[in-house]
Amino acid sequence: MRTSSRKLMAGLYIHIPYCHSKCSYCDFCSTSKVDTAEDYITALIDEYRLRKDEVNEPLSTVYIGGGTPSILPMPTLSRLVESLGHPVLEEFTIEANPEDVTPEWVDAIIRMGINRVSIGIQSLVDSELKAINRRHSAARAEEALMTLKSGGIAEISGDLIYGLPGQSLESWNYSLNKLIGYGLTHISAYNLSYEPGTRLYAQLISGKVNEASDETIESMYALLTDSLRKNGYEHYEISNFAQPGHRAHHNSNYWNMTPYIGLGVSAHSFDGKTRRANGNRIKDYIKSINSANTYYEVEEESPENILNDYIITALRTRDGINLNDMRLRFNSDTVENLLSSAKRYIASGRLIKTDESLSLSETAILISDSIFRDLIV
Repeated sequence: MRTSSRKLMAGLYIHIPYCHSKCSYCDFCSTSKVDTAEDYITALIDEYRLRKDEVNEPLSTVYIGGGTPSILPMPTLSRLVESLGHPVLEEFTIEANPEDVTPEWVDAIIRMGINRVSIGIQSLVDSELKAINRRHSAARAEEALMTLKSGGIAEISGDLIYGLPGQSLESWNYSLNKLIGYGLTHISAYNLSYEPGTRLYAQLISGKVNEASDETIESMYALLTDSLRKNGYEHYEISNFAQPGHRAHHNSNYWNMTPYIGLGVSAHSFDGKTRRANGNRIKDYIKSINSANTYYEVEEESPENILNDYIITALRTRDGINLNDMRLRFNSDTVENLLSSAKRYIASGRLIKTDESLSLSETAILISDSIFRDLIV
């Protein structure tokens, strides 16, 4: 993990659990029933007042995610943003789906101070979008990208998924190159996961869809990394690629142990020592906050838990574990134990060791979970 010269600051995540409809792969806390939205936003505002002093550092980033935050009526979103009190931010991100992006929407979020949009493209092939129950078409996604760019949003992150039902190496290459052609500053790409409880998982179990083979996933991943590298993107975290100078500052908070507060259902927080996790029932959340009570459970962390969090989050990044920083945070024996556990991966080239760092090789990312399991205590 690279130590930063930036002054230590904090992040704020705000979860909006409302969507137009549920994508078939999604296991996030979200619902298409929006009848509680206004009460929920009021609760978010009150929760921020209750909890904003949990971290001592000033806010540097805000990220409004979901769900689909772009579903909110503009007066409702404005009410939420205004409640934050106009902190001076280096990055203010909102997630959006293509069907919500209009010139009027872009103008409005810019006036609110939002300077970055993360847009859920997922694919630029209509049949693949239909297979995962996305509402937008490929043409609508491209229209949304052009609207964002022409409207003055310079920092745009586009999401893609590989391993989709019916997706071929050729169609993946098409979506990837189409998105690259828009010159976005940031691209996130995820290997499709079949999560129990989702519609897509039920389709897999019933035989209605087939999971992509390991060989296909490896080929798609190789195409992803090669194409983005050739077009100037740095692979700075397992699923994230950025043009130089355009890494997502807020998401980097999660990987470098920077304190952050999470508001809303299912949101997580970390003050540098303690982790807190909000429950996921919207009505219970609203009731609790309305009574001036928090809605989180404290996740007690042993020294081993803290060390494991450090190892996993740092190794997710291109910079990896800064060994000198690890010695300062823990001790020299901890570093030596880690390096001993890592020997066979270093020898095979899956981990790269320098005098200052330990990091994953590009080709080891697809098996990173198994490596992490061998390195944690």
